[in-house]
Amino acid sequence: MEDSIRVQPEDLGGEVEESVMSSLTLNVEGEIVEDMGVILAVEEVKSIEGGEIQPEDAGIHYDVEFSAIVYEPELQEVVKGEVVDITSFGAFIRIGPLDALCHVSQVMDEYVNLDEENDMLVSEEGDKALEIGDVVTSRMIAVSLGNDDSNKVNLTTRQPGLGKRCWIEQYEEEMEEEQEEEEE
Repeated sequence: MEDSIRVQPEDLGGEVEESVMSSLTLNVEGEIVEDMGVILAVEEVKSIEGGEIQPEDAGIHYDVEFSAIVYEPELQEVVKGEVVDITSFGAFIRIGPLDALCHVSQVMDEYVNLDEENDMLVSEEGDKALEIGDVVTSRMIAVSLGNDDSNKVNLTTRQPGLGKRCWIEQYEEEMEEEQEEEEE
């Protein structure tokens, strides 16, 4: 990656590479970059050029080339995450460095109601529930990162093999029973 980085005055006076690395860590880790994803960590500073002082700025600006570890969510990717918030419009699921939305229409095949008192989404028949702390397997159905207006990752847990572990196990048991009935 390439970027222009400002080294703060308090970081001046030492090794330039250490000062630049410190500023990169402070300023770019956690940032979302279009077509790249979330910068998790700066790995190595490859080159440093410049060292310009700008009017009314006590810092020094360098043009830097560096390598970084990034997470780029991909459409249709299957991920495991933890439910961190429940709202009337869906569940927010933490997938690594991002919180993604699983809209109520994508939680399960049945109609879903919000149980505000218990902070959970419950199926209309009451046999399935999704609450904060649940671990779910989901698939990315929309990814929009790096634009100024919003960063969005939308998930679904509706397909077979997705959702809470107990939902997946229940589905597998039902499929085995159907298969056994067909074989008889």
